[in-house]
Amino acid sequence: MHEGVYVGLLAVRAQDSDATVAANNYLKQMFRYPASKLDSDMQPLVAARFVNAADRVALIERLLSAGSVENWLVRMRRDDWSEMSVEITAHAEPAANGMLPVDAVLRDVTQQTTSAERSRELQHEESAHAQRLAALGYALSSVAHELNNPLTSIIAWAERISEAPLSDDARRGTPLILREAQRAARIVRNLLTLSRKRPSTRTLVDVNAIIRETLALRAHEQRTLRISVTAALTPVLPTVFVDGHQIQQVLLNLIINAEQAMSAAHGRGALMICSSYDATHRRVQVEVGDDGPGIPEPVSDRIFDPFFTTKATGEGTGLGLTVAHAIILDHGGEICVSARPSGGAVFTVSLPIATDGASPERRDH
Repeated sequence: MHEGVYVGLLAVRAQDSDATVAANNYLKQMFRYPASKLDSDMQPLVAARFVNAADRVALIERLLSAGSVENWLVRMRRDDWSEMSVEITAHAEPAANGMLPVDAVLRDVTQQTTSAERSRELQHEESAHAQRLAALGYALSSVAHELNNPLTSIIAWAERISEAPLSDDARRGTPLILREAQRAARIVRNLLTLSRKRPSTRTLVDVNAIIRETLALRAHEQRTLRISVTAALTPVLPTVFVDGHQIQQVLLNLIINAEQAMSAAHGRGALMICSSYDATHRRVQVEVGDDGPGIPEPVSDRIFDPFFTTKATGEGTGLGLTVAHAIILDHGGEICVSARPSGGAVFTVSLPIATDGASPERRDH
């Protein structure tokens, strides 16, 4: 049996001692008694074995009043004083002379209890995280709306002023005002994306087509930056039901981040983008890889956090990847980052295929 079996007499009075009649080998293993220890010398239910002494008192009282217990969960100490969770199912005969005859089955449920406790902790953490995100979303939405109107006015007037006759000093400053106001406006738009779900138009989309369009948008900049591009696209992919513009926004963000990382590291680079179909999980995957400096493990754990950025001050808002993460999650997908064995980073976007989308096998016919 993979359960400890105990037969003995439990002392009801403090001045008496337990007496073991019989115990199986598993009970000895469970409490980590030495192999040479005699059954009569094993006393698994003495007060010292209970992490909380009151648990033994409660167990005795229950056996005296009800005559049995079932799956009575307690924390106990092994012979080496390590702790474990134990479920006790026991039957008792009427006590005589201060001794309670008991036969019991003891189950080590430490692993199950630990898993259950961890699951409860995770649920609590997820709930608290969701509440914090909800509060953050409300705050971000309020701030973004308050900033949007004055920024619109600043941009409009900066554009008008830039067209008027200006002194040399004003001519140098006006483009800066316009540029920084536009940058602030982009931050506001990202905040609004984070704080609320924006209306989206979802259709059946070929991911390969989005990849080609996105690469075409960056072709000129990539030539200027001396970045070579390798596109390994699986010819036939099932369709995905997505907002094509939002998915293109995600891919643009990943590609531009990769370009900036490679240019900053060695003034050139090699971008790799590939698509594939995961038939097991029925998902289309897109990988965007680079040969830049890579992302250290401590940083990769925070890479999707709001306002977290590794770029210099003024060069990044810390919201691009957060927005990308929010978009992919909203589509029921996943996005993650990993290190390339040869150096650099790989971002993997995974999107579920359309419910009625054709599989690659069916589309071939």
